[in-house]
Amino acid sequence: MNPAPFRALTRVFPAAALLLVMTACTDDSPSSSASESASPRASTGLAATTPTGRTTAMNIRLILDGHHIAATLNDSPTARDFAAQLPLTLSLRDFHQAEKIADLPRKLSTSGAPEGADPEVGDLAYYAPWNQLATYYRDAPYATGLVILGHMADGGAERLATADEITIEAAP
Repeated sequence: MNPAPFRALTRVFPAAALLLVMTACTDDSPSSSASESASPRASTGLAATTPTGRTTAMNIRLILDGHHIAATLNDSPTARDFAAQLPLTLSLRDFHQAEKIADLPRKLSTSGAPEGADPEVGDLAYYAPWNQLATYYRDAPYATGLVILGHMADGGAERLATADEITIEAAP
């Protein structure tokens, strides 16, 4: 039996063991930082912020016929641009017996937005071609130019179906 491979192993093994022990004891190990960065951030009030200052979501309140409905905006450039216009009070018009639409005071940024979206009941969206807020109380098909801004809490869609006016503000 050739002792050379065993001698090489006895020289490498202590160094490898020491390196393993040192990296396992530091806070900079990839496994600890990866698990911390992957954990979701809580969103309350104006929402949690990341170290870069970007918001992860924004809680808002809709007022429909005097009833307060909770809603959340997502963290898209379009939703942040919409939030910058709050508070808003808008007249609503029915569109295709599925959504209420309202003209916005100015166009919103659609930077990085998808080509379109398939809205769900309770969604708040921006229809870029017409510069309108679209709020859904029934199912509607995919629409090119539609950007989802957020979603209202359960119960909001039923109130929306009969509303003629909506006030949107940052949640207190």
